[in-house]
Amino acid sequence: MGSARARQVIVEVCRANNLMPKDGQGSASAFVEVDFDNQRKQTKTKARDLNPTWNEKLVFNVTDASVLEDEVVEINVYNDKKSTRGSFLGRVKIPCSTLPKEGADSVVGYALDKRSLFSNVRGEIYIRAYYTEESSGQGGKKNRGANAAGKQAEDRQNSATFDSSLDEVLESKPQAQIRYAAQQLTESKKVHHQPGQEVQYTMAAPQRHVHAPADFNLKETNPKLAATARRMSMLHSERTSAYDLVERMEYLYVKVVKARNLLAKDITGSSDPYVLVKVGNVSAKTRVIDKSLNPDWNQVFAFGKDKFQAPLLELIVKDKDTLKDDFLGYFAFEIAEVPTRVPPDSPLAPQWYKLEGKKPGHAGSGPNMGEIMVSVWKGTQADEAFPEAWQSDSGGHPAAKSKVYLSPRLWYLRVNVIEAQDLLLPGDKNRLPDLRVKVQLGFQVGITRASANRSSSPFWNEDLMFVAAEPFEDQLLLTVEDRVSTNKDQVLGRVAIAVGTIERRVDHRQVTSRWYNLERHAVQDKPAEGQPNPNQPPKPKDTSKFMSRVHLRVCLDGGYHVLDESTHYSSDMRPSAKQIWKPAIGVLELGILSGSGLLPMKTREQRGTTDAYVVAKYGQKWVRSRTIVDSFAPRWNEQYTWEVYDPCTVLTVGVFDNSHLNGMNEKGGGPKDGRIGKVRIRLSTLESDRVYAHSYPLLLLQPSGVKKMGELELAVRFSSSSMMNVLACYTRPLLPKMHYLHPLGVAQLETLRNYAMRIVATRLTRAEPPFRTEVVQYMLDVDSNLWSMRKSKANWFRILNVLSGIIAVGRWFSDICRWKNPVTTVLVHFLFLILVWYPELILPTLFLYMFLIGAWHYRFRPRHPPHMDPRLSHADAAGPDELDEEFDNIPTSKPQEIVRARYDRLRAVSGRIQTVLGDMATQGERLHALLSWRDPRATSMFILFCLLAAILLYVTPFRVAAILYGFYVLRHPRFRDKVPGVPMNFFRRLPALSDRML
Repeated sequence: MGSARARQVIVEVCRANNLMPKDGQGSASAFVEVDFDNQRKQTKTKARDLNPTWNEKLVFNVTDASVLEDEVVEINVYNDKKSTRGSFLGRVKIPCSTLPKEGADSVVGYALDKRSLFSNVRGEIYIRAYYTEESSGQGGKKNRGANAAGKQAEDRQNSATFDSSLDEVLESKPQAQIRYAAQQLTESKKVHHQPGQEVQYTMAAPQRHVHAPADFNLKETNPKLAATARRMSMLHSERTSAYDLVERMEYLYVKVVKARNLLAKDITGSSDPYVLVKVGNVSAKTRVIDKSLNPDWNQVFAFGKDKFQAPLLELIVKDKDTLKDDFLGYFAFEIAEVPTRVPPDSPLAPQWYKLEGKKPGHAGSGPNMGEIMVSVWKGTQADEAFPEAWQSDSGGHPAAKSKVYLSPRLWYLRVNVIEAQDLLLPGDKNRLPDLRVKVQLGFQVGITRASANRSSSPFWNEDLMFVAAEPFEDQLLLTVEDRVSTNKDQVLGRVAIAVGTIERRVDHRQVTSRWYNLERHAVQDKPAEGQPNPNQPPKPKDTSKFMSRVHLRVCLDGGYHVLDESTHYSSDMRPSAKQIWKPAIGVLELGILSGSGLLPMKTREQRGTTDAYVVAKYGQKWVRSRTIVDSFAPRWNEQYTWEVYDPCTVLTVGVFDNSHLNGMNEKGGGPKDGRIGKVRIRLSTLESDRVYAHSYPLLLLQPSGVKKMGELELAVRFSSSSMMNVLACYTRPLLPKMHYLHPLGVAQLETLRNYAMRIVATRLTRAEPPFRTEVVQYMLDVDSNLWSMRKSKANWFRILNVLSGIIAVGRWFSDICRWKNPVTTVLVHFLFLILVWYPELILPTLFLYMFLIGAWHYRFRPRHPPHMDPRLSHADAAGPDELDEEFDNIPTSKPQEIVRARYDRLRAVSGRIQTVLGDMATQGERLHALLSWRDPRATSMFILFCLLAAILLYVTPFRVAAILYGFYVLRHPRFRDKVPGVPMNFFRRLPALSDRML
């Protein structure tokens, strides 16, 4: 605060999010109590609201401005139980030294802290706190205006970074971690990369400046589902409808089969007829049948109930003409008289109807206008004709229909290159051959190391791994090459092996190796660099004297699971070989209900529009809903089912904007389908046989920041055939056995995962309609392993959150040892004596304590499935430069000075990580130094201490030794010294290998 004289401290309590339920009914009635300088004020109570909003301003007078920087504003949140103090919901302490001046303030979000080890706390509270200065006249107004003008710069300066306080956190000092977590000290770090230009890089702390945030919370909905209605009526019979997780949507179905004896309209005595089906202001056309008076269409049309308000269904038969289509006949149905069909009723039989003029007495009407065969009925989306019908809400485009896709079953292909014999080496005897084997499968290429035996019979014994997909249509091409120079390889021979003929194994047994004859390779037939042709190797010119061969062990490893998505949110863990699959343990059902509040993704006819569709991926089965054309609140109401083999898997649902409804349906060309958002649901977080109906926020990270693109309403149900089978899955390894018997390296797995994702994307684009590559990449998170400052921050604070429990225990034990609460300390002494006197009670007490904590937390268990959290991802706190870096291509397209600045930032962050790893290594090396005689004096002292301790413990009962040590640890603060103790001093003086580092 400098020399400013504060007159008042103002605390504006704005709102809170995601509070802990405390009233036993899943809610809380929260109020806020603020303490400052022996003054206590509180807000009003917000009844039964876990996300309350107060917007109340509390004003506190400053009695002594000289000591204001040492004061703390304590904010406590309570659940009102109609008493003086309710149950505790969390607290925040704000040091007055961090308060901004009036005009430079902003809303700041704080994570609620525990009051003690046993407090159950969650959520955040948003506070605007500042102080006012003593000022008079116009000077104060000018200062206030200047402060308001510099508000954004002040906010940037207040953002948290890697600072000196973080150095203490990175060390193994619990007190430093406590101070960092409690005070959340911040200090900006700036990297200058150009004269006169400054780029600021920050490491954001848990508190954030928030300005009118969007609603990113999950919302429970109450759609009219058949499954929900049965549950409410407590009827446990079998499901009677396959569409019980979606809302009923009514459609008018029109099946135009064929026509006969139509009128001829051209000079050849024929016509090009088609049928215009019209319901109110909505119309659709059949295809045109060339040169026929008896056309056969056999097409179905589905008109949504919300698309028409007309009393008649009109069928107009026309002749396609260049200038103007001629009228051939007319027929109309009264919609009110159309029958209703409910599956599993049989399809309605079509009938012949005579065509007539548009009106009685029409000039073209007569007895010889022909007949048309049609069937019309009312139904729902459960009708079997619905998937292939022309649909009024999707426009009838082939790329807009719902489809189910299956990704190929993937296998790992292992090639063990052992040796070669009788190679024809080049004639240059002054150079030793540099022999390698290049193995290629499609776009995948692997090269062995150079053989140590530089002769005509080289030896490698090296494994190369590839990904193969069923059906096995490719060929495995092996080429023995001699590296003549850096950019030149001379081919000595090659062999092609059909992947379908390779032996398959399901365990770790050794397959039989084979010798393969090499074919001579003609130099002029060598494919160009970067354009291999593995499926058609060139024919040898002369093989009568070419006896070279290569020794290989090749197999398809079916005991592995081929990872095509991250293990953190994988949807399938089964091995490739089907014969070793475990039986399914349940069924996953997904109802894709509707979307709301979608943002415009493109322009059409000079206005914003969105053509949204949903993609869901679980296991090998991909589903794609129909595209709802030109709607910001689409209603899909489609239901899909998957078999579940492991409950610890994740269902991924994505929403996209269809950019290929105007004839652009190329596999890789044209505009890309726009991303709208993604939802992940982990099955293990769902209760069995319960329907979860929620509206999920669709969040998308863009270069401008995180943005809410709308909401997606889903209904999910996981049904298990046997609870014992589900529980048994928790006792089995996550991945198949081969991953543990013969594990693959991390870098190797990442490379193979990229191969697998590329194969899946390529195969799905070969379907009709093709599955877009950008959709597959987004669903599989292709770029999840790329560097991101935002993800590094998020992972850092996740680590701090994990350590917060240990810090809380250390803080509690430190308070016990310092006798801050004498009653609690005395009780701990009694508990300590009981456990020492009866050591057999230690483990039972520990397990009983954990049981009681778990049982107590059952009241506060999550009631909703997890969803994307922008705060956990630090998406709402990422700076513009960090987002620009995250969305930058590889290789980068940014100017040199920006890349240099980012590189400097990366070096700074990596230096912190390097320091942490070095400190951890130092502590371990000091432990080894106790007995390694690296420091002879220290080792002598330690082994002598061990000898004396052994003698004393032999002659002293264990209980006495334990009680003496416990009382020493719990001694009163007056018997403590502020300097570190002898054991800590001795340990810190032990040598480590850090002094040997260059």
